[in-house]
Amino acid sequence: MARTKRADRILKVDHAGEFGAISIYTGQVAVAKVFARELVPELVEFRSHERGHRAIFAAELARRGQRRCRSYWLCGLGGLTLGLITGLFGRAAISATTVAVESVVLRHLTSQRLELCGVDDAAVVAISAIVSEEQMHHDQAASHVADTGLWFRVIHPVVTAATEAVIWLGMRL
Repeated sequence: MARTKRADRILKVDHAGEFGAISIYTGQVAVAKVFARELVPELVEFRSHERGHRAIFAAELARRGQRRCRSYWLCGLGGLTLGLITGLFGRAAISATTVAVESVVLRHLTSQRLELCGVDDAAVVAISAIVSEEQMHHDQAASHVADTGLWFRVIHPVVTAATEAVIWLGMRL
């Protein structure tokens, strides 16, 4: 199927988002070594998955002759800041952050696949390649935090709104 400018934009934003996720986990790993040691192996694994996701999108962008999104470095800086701050508050805050981010990401990935199905099969393949690991990140993190807990109630709406805002901005830059 023919590719579209919209698909190119979606892939650019997804690529930048994966860099943001890598940066979140990098910040959290650095701080979790002191405040939530038991989560470090899981966070390192999640970061490894996100690096693979970024590579999938980078390869598809390269195949299309597309540059990365203008929001790429903003996602990285914002992600690192979010990771460092939430990491300071320990296991529940780290996990609540992952649940919030992945909830937004999964919703967007589902929407993107529906929008691009039959329009840009290569984009659908790239997006579909990451869904199961993103779902696993969400589910594992959710097992560490109660949705009635303080950190969840504080962090979830803030991180959800921030993630939506970064995606919105990326789609327009």
